[in-house]
Amino acid sequence: MNKGFIPFRETHYFSDLICDYLDENSKVKPFYHRFPKIENFKAQIEEKQTNYSQAHRKVLCTALEKQYKNCPTSERTQQNIKALRESTTFTITTGHQLNIFTGPLYFLYKIIATINLCKTLKSTYPGYNFVPVYWMATEDHDFDEINFFNFKGKKLAWNTHASGAVGRLDTQGLEDVFEVFSKELDHSKNSDAIRNLFQNAYLQHDTLATATRALVNELFGKYGLVILDADTIELKKTFIPFVKNDILNNTAFHTVSETNTGLENYKLQVNPREINLFYLTNNKRERIEASNNRYSVVNTNLTFTKNEIENEIEQHPERFSPNVILRPLYQEVILPNLCYIGGGGEIAYWLQLKHFFNSQKVTFPILLLRNSVLLIAHKQAEKLQKLKISHRDLFLKKDAFINKKVREISNLEIDFSPQKEHLKQQFEHLYHLAQQTDKSFYGAVKAQEVKQLKGLEKLEKRLLKAQKRKLADEVTRMVEIQNQLFPNQSLQERTMNFSEFYVQYGETLIKTLMENIKPLDANFLILEE
Repeated sequence: MNKGFIPFRETHYFSDLICDYLDENSKVKPFYHRFPKIENFKAQIEEKQTNYSQAHRKVLCTALEKQYKNCPTSERTQQNIKALRESTTFTITTGHQLNIFTGPLYFLYKIIATINLCKTLKSTYPGYNFVPVYWMATEDHDFDEINFFNFKGKKLAWNTHASGAVGRLDTQGLEDVFEVFSKELDHSKNSDAIRNLFQNAYLQHDTLATATRALVNELFGKYGLVILDADTIELKKTFIPFVKNDILNNTAFHTVSETNTGLENYKLQVNPREINLFYLTNNKRERIEASNNRYSVVNTNLTFTKNEIENEIEQHPERFSPNVILRPLYQEVILPNLCYIGGGGEIAYWLQLKHFFNSQKVTFPILLLRNSVLLIAHKQAEKLQKLKISHRDLFLKKDAFINKKVREISNLEIDFSPQKEHLKQQFEHLYHLAQQTDKSFYGAVKAQEVKQLKGLEKLEKRLLKAQKRKLADEVTRMVEIQNQLFPNQSLQERTMNFSEFYVQYGETLIKTLMENIKPLDANFLILEE
């Protein structure tokens, strides 16, 4: 594999907030704790060690042991769960929705970055242990976001009625997805492996949570990954004080709202509610609202007085499900976590939570942008070389890409910049004369300059359009290869599923990614076969 790198900012696919964060811009520094540099983890370890109790470790390990009871567990994962009982063991965590068959390709990158960061930290701080954790978003209820994956340009969807937390959904109906998917696959060894992976995960397990655990465990269990489902009463009990605080005092609403004013020049990912919890039952997950000294569950007849809801929290903490504002706090309360690895949107909303964490006296984790990768097959690499398309060219938007390449391959000089500059120099003399007359003459000179510059721009566009027609075959081939690598003008990793690459590369796919993804290297990685 040949490797290439592009700074995230230069890809133009990442927000100003994320790029400023990566640049350690002073405007963003108030909104994070420690920047993700290897030397900063020592202080993070010491702080978390002080602020995470042995009692929480015991609850966490007991919950994990229970969850893995009926799941084939690798020796490394067993060792990691056992190690979590020790005060010198910490986690590196990533989280993701329960997308069917992992959903977008970047799911793999998040997991691999988490595993590889643990390796790097162990090498640097050998006196401690570091456990990679995948937090399954089992309590999420956005079914339409997770019920499909793409394969060779086709959307394979699970069409079923769904409500409530997705982790609790029955897997009935996924056999229909398997039937369609299986027909799209050929009869190669790698395709058979993909069939077995899907079948063993989704057709042999009753819920989406257990199916997802089986799938991810099969892919990454041998690397020691620990998969956590936080939708359990044991773990929810440790979060009771924070649930009460949110419902009774609205602290998250006040602190995050104040933080948002400091980030108003950026696009905000989330806005807090007065109460940031849902009421969770087997088939419903509905918001809790306060009105007239009572607490009601939206779209139900359930209402509580202050005393009643406090009692409900104590007796049934499993019924209270944190939203996007409280979920990160829940994670950091129940895990001995040092760092969260997430995509641009995730890191952006975590930045909104720093002051809220301070108010709760919970250690704010180091935030690390997940790795991004562009995978280029051998035949695609040959086409790029033949068409003289650089890696940077590929990241241009379609029109800019076409215009740039047409200018490069044309036998005519299409760039009129020299003519425009010459015209401006000529008008400088006229401006000098205008200064010696009156303002009306100066305005006439300005108007004439604008008119003539626009005329040159129109001629330039017409010439470019004519050359595009003349070079239509070359343009078609260039656009075709860009569309292959950037489906729907989006990053490959946000659209394509890992199965399409697994069919081609087999087990080599994950092995190659494991070898090349460096979580602390803040550049967009390009792997070219």
